[in-house]
Amino acid sequence: MTEFLLSVHVLVAIVTVGSITVAASMFPRVALRACGGGGEAEGDGRPEGTGTAVLLHRVCTGYAVAGVVVPVFGVATGARLGVLTDAWLIVSIVLTVIAAAILGLAVLPGQRRLLVLAEGASTEEARPAATRLAMVTGIFNLVWAVVVVLMIVRPGSTTGA
Repeated sequence: MTEFLLSVHVLVAIVTVGSITVAASMFPRVALRACGGGGEAEGDGRPEGTGTAVLLHRVCTGYAVAGVVVPVFGVATGARLGVLTDAWLIVSIVLTVIAAAILGLAVLPGQRRLLVLAEGASTEEARPAATRLAMVTGIFNLVWAVVVVLMIVRPGSTTGA
C-alpha cells in the first residue's frame, strides 16, 4: 500500500506541479506579447498571444485544483512510513503551504490582471505587472525546487536517502 500511495503522490506531483511550473513561467512573456499586439490572432480579433495566455492560465488554474491530491497522498505516505514528525517532512509541508499561497494569492491573480491588460493596455503599461508576475513565479518555482530536494535528500530521516 505504501508503494501505491508514494507512486500516486510522485506521479501527480510531476504532472500537476510540473505543468504549473512550466505554464506559469511562460505566461508573463506570452501575456506581454498579447498586450503589445503587433498583429491579430487568426480570425478572433484578439491580439497575438492572447489565446495562448488564456490557455496557460487555464493550465495553471486546472492543475492547481488537481494538485490538491499531491499533499493528500504525501501525508498518507508519510503516515504509512511513520515519518510525519520528521523535520524534513514538516518543513516540506510548510513550504508546500507557502507555495500554494503564492500560487493562489499572487500568481493566478497576477495572470488574471495581465489577461485584463491584454484587452487594451500597451506593452509599456503591462511591463511592470509582467515583471512582478515573473518574479513571483520564480519564487514559487524555487519553493517547489526546495521541496523536491527535501523529498529526495530527507535530512535526518531514519528511512535513509
